[in-house]
Amino acid sequence: MSETLYTQPLSATGFAPFGEVLEPTGAPDKIINQGLCGRFHDRAALDFDDGRAGISLFQAQLRSLPYRLEMMERHPQGSQAFVPMDSGAFLIVVAPDADRQPGQPQAFLTAPGQAINIRRNTWHGVLCPLAGSGLFAVIDRIGAGANLQEHWFETPYIVQENP
Repeated sequence: MSETLYTQPLSATGFAPFGEVLEPTGAPDKIINQGLCGRFHDRAALDFDDGRAGISLFQAQLRSLPYRLEMMERHPQGSQAFVPMDSGAFLIVVAPDADRQPGQPQAFLTAPGQAINIRRNTWHGVLCPLAGSGLFAVIDRIGAGANLQEHWFETPYIVQENP
């Protein structure tokens, strides 16, 4: 038997316990390039134990809803930002820590122009593009040492779009 988990639109307020939503909201902090470019400055707190920040490209297979959530992971040594390279929506599942395992998951759906930065040690699902090419720029910790913990659920969750 599976438990149903319903999605909600991604918002800065709803996602705040898990990280930052990266989107150009409000007026730009600075106008640069001879007045032709607005800079939305310092929108994510990158956080690493040691090592350095690196940018990698991930090519993920498209998924669909309903989605079967069987596993979550976290990275104890660094935050992880996911920036889609196209405007396709993606699914984000995050959970608070509950005694070194995921607590109750929450599911979010992105809108065009949104990216996320997941805080260090935050439980999250795998990369789940729902549309577009599945290509993401990922900014995360590059360095030695184990930086991945996985938790497999005895009973999976079924993630569905909120009716």
